[in-house]
Amino acid sequence: MKKLKKEDIKQEVFDLYDDYAHNKLKRRQFIEKLSVYAVGGITVASLMSFMMPNYEDTLLVDPNSPDLDSDYIFYNSPKGGGEIKGLLSKPKNFDGKLGGIVVVHENRGLNPYIEDTARRAALAGFITLAPDALHPLGGYPGNDDEGRTMQRKRDRHKMLEDFIAAFEYLKNHPNCSGKVGVVGFCFGGWISNMMAVKVPDLAAAVPFYGGQPKENIDKINAPLMLQFAGLDERVNAGWPAYEEALKKHGKAYQAFMYPDVNHGFHNTSTPRYNKEAAELAWDRTMKFFKKHLD
Repeated sequence: MKKLKKEDIKQEVFDLYDDYAHNKLKRRQFIEKLSVYAVGGITVASLMSFMMPNYEDTLLVDPNSPDLDSDYIFYNSPKGGGEIKGLLSKPKNFDGKLGGIVVVHENRGLNPYIEDTARRAALAGFITLAPDALHPLGGYPGNDDEGRTMQRKRDRHKMLEDFIAAFEYLKNHPNCSGKVGVVGFCFGGWISNMMAVKVPDLAAAVPFYGGQPKENIDKINAPLMLQFAGLDERVNAGWPAYEEALKKHGKAYQAFMYPDVNHGFHNTSTPRYNKEAAELAWDRTMKFFKKHLD
């Protein structure tokens, strides 16, 4: 079997994966459509294997790092799913006050990539909480396919309440300064935008390739940093109207479009990952939070 490299994969395959990852294609349909690109020694099985997440080899932070205090906690989401599990992380042996960041997962629950991202932010000098909106259904099941199926069973506005409750938990944590921001990816990007609308005292929001709110944009108080993938036509289609509304209401925002990268470019676990764009976007995000949360 030919060992695949990213340059072997046509853009159409990434587009198909995006449809599959966002529930527009069932697994069987995804496999059928992939067969068109199984040529020249490339098999459908190798394409599937290459495109699926690989968490084992792609984490950037050791979960047992001696520099981290990182463990699961439970908090209450009275307007959402009730008891919610989340990963709470902060720098080791730090007893002062830190800015807080709610880290919001994609449309598949709290998988290892999002946990890794929350630990990275903690190592950068924040206290972070990464909730699992699948906890009311049993929690992230260990693979993304089942996670997506589970997440479709929950109302997204109830899940939004779970992350708003996470904001309140973090804001009142004894190691938090009271200034709390949010960063989210895909579904989590939509949550980040919506928290900016719904939470008057949110200190900062960084949506990565997230869907945009359609109303009440005048209620946004938090400064925004919006991260977009240049090839992400689906999400980017809503940006012009959102930007027009932000300008109309005089809201503080920065927007970055990373050319020639796919939706999910920050996610280290799949070949959509683009190291250069991801590191630049992350560096900008951490500097933005340091400015608004310190």
